[in-house]
This record gives sequence, structure tokens and C-alpha cells, in this order.
Amino acid sequence: MRFLFPIARSLAPLLAGLALATTACRLGAQGPTPGELWREFSGARAFAHVEKLVALGPRPSGSRALEQARQFLEIELADSGWIVEREVFREETPRGSIEFVNLIARFGGASAKDPRAIVSTHYDTKYFEKIIFVGANDGGSGTGALLELARVLALRPDFARRFELVFFDGEEAAVNFSPFDGLDAVPRIDGLHGSRHYARTLRDSGRAKQFRVGVLWDMIGDRDLGITIPSDSPPKLTRGIFASADALNLRANFHLLNTPMLDDHVPLNRAGIPTIDLIDFDFPPWHTAGDTMETIAPGSLEVVGRVTLHYLGGGTAGLE
Repeated sequence: MRFLFPIARSLAPLLAGLALATTACRLGAQGPTPGELWREFSGARAFAHVEKLVALGPRPSGSRALEQARQFLEIELADSGWIVEREVFREETPRGSIEFVNLIARFGGASAKDPRAIVSTHYDTKYFEKIIFVGANDGGSGTGALLELARVLALRPDFARRFELVFFDGEEAAVNFSPFDGLDAVPRIDGLHGSRHYARTLRDSGRAKQFRVGVLWDMIGDRDLGITIPSDSPPKLTRGIFASADALNLRANFHLLNTPMLDDHVPLNRAGIPTIDLIDFDFPPWHTAGDTMETIAPGSLEVVGRVTLHYLGGGTAGLE
């Protein structure tokens, strides 16, 4: 595995070109309409990706297993036609100085100025000394689903170029989350490292202004799915997700939480990017050794993936 990353980087442009050619041959120049892409999202495919991630074991920030996860993500994304950028930075934490790596994916030849929407998740797992925490739901479910979203969006290349897919490192706190007092770095913070850094970079570069919508996926695989949208998610986006869930007869799986939540959507909203947090926080195995593949289901991943795509492709998100 130690030679995998250099190989992946050297082959990424070629793999992306081959994927684009394959897509064009199979679907023609256009492919499904954006409004129909939701039908293509497969919970089984997303679940299979989660299985591969969980097989790597615990994946805390700075670990070898997380680097292996990065390599896996880069290859899968390249195979679907996405070009991946590593956003590398270092911050002080209660566990010492750690190098974090966000993965930012854009489709084909899209430039950094092209995307209008962000779909994100975190791919790290929380560090524990005394338990084996593989994070099938917390860290795995959103990551596997985002790989499947990349495949589905690639069926419509012109639409895919409107998206920036982001895999955040360092969402988990080493001990407890630091209060969120703004985007600017403090000497030592705990949690939301990747999203803070990414949002600050977007703000400082002026790129934040180009994004019309953001969606965050976190813990979306629970067998007993009940997405609890925090109250600090933008109301317009919440109404849009509820409307899509209604349209697909899946509204029973989506609820409004009456409290805010400190998650990766907070830095994005502070940067001026309206971002909704789709999270099932009613998950008893949260941060325990019981967060394994047995707790998640392909059907739950499919519900969230399809509702999200229905909303983003339906016109009300402003991406048409």
C-alpha cells in the first residue's frame, strides 16, 4: 500500500479521461436529466464502499489507516471522472500537532471557479485508547455515500461540474469540541479542523461567494433512520429537503431538531455558504465500539442519497 498514493496521483488524469469516455459511450452526450439522477443512487454501492473503509479499522486523523482511506477515495473518485486535490495543513490539538488532509474533488476539467454547490462529509474516526472504534456510521456512512454520489453525478457531466465534493479530515474532537467563536484559527482547537480550514480558505479567497448551497452528510446509515436536521440549518434548505422527501414518500425519515448542533456545517454557514446538516443523531452506538457494519443499512444510505439528489437536481436549489 505504501506505493499506492504515488501511482494514484500519476494515473488520476488518465483514469478521469477514461471514465469520461466510458460515460459518454454508455449514456450519450447528456445522460439522465438532473431531475432524474436521484433514481440512479444505489444504497448497495454506497454500503459496499463503507465496508471497505471499515475493513481498514480505526481511522483517526494522522493515522496510517486514514492515509490508506485517502488512497482508496482518490482511486474511486478518479474512476468516476473526478480530479482530487489534497488540502494539507497542520494544527495543534490536545493530541499534539497533527497534519490534516481534506480531499476536494471537482469533475473532469472543472476549474475552482465552476462549482455552485458543496456536498461534504467527514472521513476520519474519533481516536480512542481503550476501544476499537471503526465508525461504520460516524465517519463511514457519509464517506461511502459521497463516493456513490460522485458516480451518479458523473452520469451527467455538465451537472457534475457544478459540484465540489469535500471529504473533511479532523471533524472528530480528541477530547471535547472547542466552542465555535468564528473561522479564524486559535492556538489550539479541538474538532472541526477540516471544515474550519476549508471554510476559512473559501472566505479569504473570495470563492465562498460562488456557492449557492451546501449539504453535509454525517451519520446517515442508521438502520432505524431518522434524520434530525438541526435548527441552525438554513430554513430554505430545510424546506427544500422536506419537499423532496415528501415527493419521494420518504418524509417519515426526516425530522427537525429543535436545537442547533456543532458540526461541519457551522463553519460553512459562517463563511456565507448556506449549508444544511443531514444527520441522524439519535444513534445509541455513537462513539462506542458498537458502531459497526451491523448498525447501518443500504436502504438508509439510499434514502438520504436519493432525497439529496432530488433536491439538488430539481431546480429549487438554484443549480439549473
